[in-house]
Amino acid sequence: MCAVCGGIAEAQAYQRSEDAELERLEFAVPTMACGACIARIEPQIAALDGVVTARANLTLKRLVVRHDGSVDYQDIVAALREMAFEAYRIDDAVNHDDEHIVRSKQLLRAVAVAGFGAANIMLLSVSSWSGADGSTRDLFHLISGLIAVPVVAYSGRPFFGSALRALSGGRLNMDVPISLAVLLAMGMSIFQTFMSKPDAYFDAAVMLLFFLLIGRYLDQLMRTRARSAVISLSEYAARDAIHICDDGRTQAIPVTDISVGMLVRILPGARVPVDCTVVRGTSDVDRAMVTGESEPVAVGHGAHLESGVLNLTGALDARADKLVDQSFLAEISRMLDAAEQGKGRFVGLADRAAQIYTPAVHLVALTAFIGWMVWSGGDWQLSLLVAIATLIITCPCALGLAVPVAHVIAASRMFRWGLLMRNGGALERLAEVDLAIFDKTGTLTGGQKTVTSMPPLKRELKDAFATLAAHSSHPAAMGIAAKLAPFEPASLTEIVELPGHGMAAQWSGHTLGLVRGTAGTSFELDGHKLGEALFEETLRQDAAVTIEALEHLGVSSELLSGDAPDAVAKVAAQVGISTQLAARTPQQKVEYVQARCGDRDTKTVLMVGDGINDAPCLAAADVSIAPSSASDVGRQAADFVLGKPSLLAIGDAIWLARQTRKVVLQNFSIALAYNLIAVPLAVTGHVTPLIAAAAMSGSSLVVITNSLRLTRMARSNGTQALAGGVQPRLHSFGEKGALA
Repeated sequence: MCAVCGGIAEAQAYQRSEDAELERLEFAVPTMACGACIARIEPQIAALDGVVTARANLTLKRLVVRHDGSVDYQDIVAALREMAFEAYRIDDAVNHDDEHIVRSKQLLRAVAVAGFGAANIMLLSVSSWSGADGSTRDLFHLISGLIAVPVVAYSGRPFFGSALRALSGGRLNMDVPISLAVLLAMGMSIFQTFMSKPDAYFDAAVMLLFFLLIGRYLDQLMRTRARSAVISLSEYAARDAIHICDDGRTQAIPVTDISVGMLVRILPGARVPVDCTVVRGTSDVDRAMVTGESEPVAVGHGAHLESGVLNLTGALDARADKLVDQSFLAEISRMLDAAEQGKGRFVGLADRAAQIYTPAVHLVALTAFIGWMVWSGGDWQLSLLVAIATLIITCPCALGLAVPVAHVIAASRMFRWGLLMRNGGALERLAEVDLAIFDKTGTLTGGQKTVTSMPPLKRELKDAFATLAAHSSHPAAMGIAAKLAPFEPASLTEIVELPGHGMAAQWSGHTLGLVRGTAGTSFELDGHKLGEALFEETLRQDAAVTIEALEHLGVSSELLSGDAPDAVAKVAAQVGISTQLAARTPQQKVEYVQARCGDRDTKTVLMVGDGINDAPCLAAADVSIAPSSASDVGRQAADFVLGKPSLLAIGDAIWLARQTRKVVLQNFSIALAYNLIAVPLAVTGHVTPLIAAAAMSGSSLVVITNSLRLTRMARSNGTQALAGGVQPRLHSFGEKGALA
């Protein structure tokens, strides 16, 4: 089963917790840094008395605890701090969104300081490499030390702090050998400088920090951007509601005070506060966040409305069916959060290697120190120099750069192609995609309906109906007004818009009407039908060729939509998709995506969607892409966002992801080969710390150079080679722009 196939199970677990009336506590854990942190936190917190479930989210850096009501949040904070994790209750914490931004800026400043220090110290080291000795050499060493000490003290804080927390919690992480190597190199360099020794290793310490800080900053940047998916849902949530009291009076109350059965009034332009049922009034509502369809829906008595739905034209009185934390938006948020927890457990090759690498580095360095103490008869300086050289030469710089450098280059190329990569880890999964699931409206189609036919009208009637249509913000009316443009504004009176039915007005003693029907909009004059305007969706120009390109890449496609079966079948036929599912709710969509993720015949599932209702699917799929026209929540939940209307970048992205995977694996091979050669040389005393630093930097440069090959790979040649030459045939699909 894929790493995220537990999303629905998690959402259902949350629901069971609610059914059992468990209480919920949420904590910010900003020092949670890797999968090992999750593996340590969850079981220990879950073992506390009264705690039922503990779920840590690495992307959001949060911990959600469900308990039976007997747990004091301070006990959980204390338990986390005993494990050396800083923690705050969300309600008590100062803006944690700002905190993540601050951390990113701190890392960026650390990169800049380390880069400045490394450049200057490397220039000063030229004198030593050139043979300078005596007071000249000592002076350059002293100046290098004066630069290195504050640089290391400032830029090394992310590693030193992480290493101290890990050690105080009784565990090791990648930052422990890094910190040890830097501090030992600095300490030995200071000793060598004051003792007028020929070698100092300030350049090794600072260069090591500079390279590793780049990878740390990129990782923080990706995680900060990914966190905003759940937060964006708050823009669609109502803060207040109008309560209709028993005596008919109305009063504004917070949505958290709404109870089941309470009557609320939803005015035009307001969002539905909780899931409810209409008891009075008629209106048009925008349910795009639920169905993905941009066409407003007429509602009246007995209609069910989900929280977050936008009321457009008329006032509605409705009876609350659920509490705010059990309504549609809350459910979407839980599914999205649960799916992101699954993706947060994805462990890359670097993380798996690090689990073995970290203790091995310490063991090898310690063995080298003890061995040389015995061999040299107790010469601690020589033994320590060998141990430092071993630590420096085995520092995981090349290993740490193997993934982020390749991903940054790939992300830069994708950006030029109009595709924004929001999650570096998704690139590896994109390379393994063999199934693409597409939403319909707003993804394969443009999301707007255009007028395909109009009744013949005389000039005066054309101007009158165009003027009437221009008075409405309804998409159908706006489409009619655009179709009839240009027009001379007519003198209309008594203009009324009947929610769910259409518009009417008085004109020169006649009654004009635009009446909405199931197939289109009727033009009526004094109650007589003059004709009907018909509408249809428009495919994205390159939708069909994108599906064909994916097929040549070995990726099959399916269509999953909340729209009616006829509309879905028509689009599927136009783009060449044989497997189609229509009239699916957001929950059913997620269940289907999860099922496909767990299918043994499918390796990796790509979801392409745009609406709020698609956000849980985007988060639950192995990897996801949202068009630029997607809702904010849809874009935030996706791993990639298309910045241009074209869908062709999807095939190009899969091709580039596969090339990037090859480069990353080559980088790991380079790092492994480097260590197999360098470690024996260091342990046997054939490498000084200075040479070790040069070798370590050299291995990093080799990895970077290998990654830069991605910039020279021709997009068109690569795509045509893998996609069977689809792109030269783009123009053959030029006539498929609209649905027939």
